[in-house]
Amino acid sequence: MKTTNPPAPSAPRRFSALRHMPLFTAVVIGVLFALPLLWVLAGSLRPGDKVLAGLDRVSWHSLIPTDATLHNYVTLFQGDFGRAVLNSIGVAAATVLLGLALSATAAFALSVFRFRGRGLVFAVILLSFMIPFDAIAIPLSDIFRDWGLQNTYAGLILPGIGNGLAIFLLRQFFLAVPRELVEAARMDGLSWWGVFTKIYVPLSRPALIGAGLTLFTFQWQSYMWPLLVGTEPDKQLGPIALGTLQGQMVVDYGQVFAAAVVLTVIPLLVLLRLQRYFTQSIAGSGLK
Repeated sequence: MKTTNPPAPSAPRRFSALRHMPLFTAVVIGVLFALPLLWVLAGSLRPGDKVLAGLDRVSWHSLIPTDATLHNYVTLFQGDFGRAVLNSIGVAAATVLLGLALSATAAFALSVFRFRGRGLVFAVILLSFMIPFDAIAIPLSDIFRDWGLQNTYAGLILPGIGNGLAIFLLRQFFLAVPRELVEAARMDGLSWWGVFTKIYVPLSRPALIGAGLTLFTFQWQSYMWPLLVGTEPDKQLGPIALGTLQGQMVVDYGQVFAAAVVLTVIPLLVLLRLQRYFTQSIAGSGLK
């Protein structure tokens, strides 16, 4: 009897499998990144003495607690951590508002006005966000201490409002605004302040949100500067309060994990809500 070999898979089917390979790879990488976060979330819902128990035998119980409780969160916010989170929210909000006002006006001047030394000023701004802030935090804290700004909200806010990356993003976006639109507005008698507030600001909403997210992220995750300036308990920010929980003689890992979840969820919600504007700002910065 004559036998026939099975037909080889068609080329389109092989191409279809290859086309879905990037998606499959992205899903696998996403799951690997999500596992530690899920473990921290599960640990925050367990009693403190059971968070690290059973790590020698990893199973689905490690990610899904069977004895879930909100005791860690209730106890956490009954202490000083709740005030520290409110301080972080207030300081971050003030940094975003003041930082956007400063960054937007500086970016407008660097993108619209022609003056001698403009390139040098922009180069200094680029250099400023390439230098790690922690490298200058200690001498800067000495200056703030001499100015009487230690343990004040102003001392916590001021270093974050001058962000070179935010100025860079806004300037690149402003350069894409047609020059003819500005000249027409000026011929109609509109002042430069009017050009800024009535033309540039309304057109640059994605860039402003992207710059605001940059300012918010910088302030929210800051640790060295609040540690140097906000030494009093009522001026502590969230990351410092979390470090205080970890530095005690007896560590309640349930509360530590709960604090980590709170400090992660707040910026995560903000970023998820505004991520499309941030993407538009990054894309718009390269239009010119």
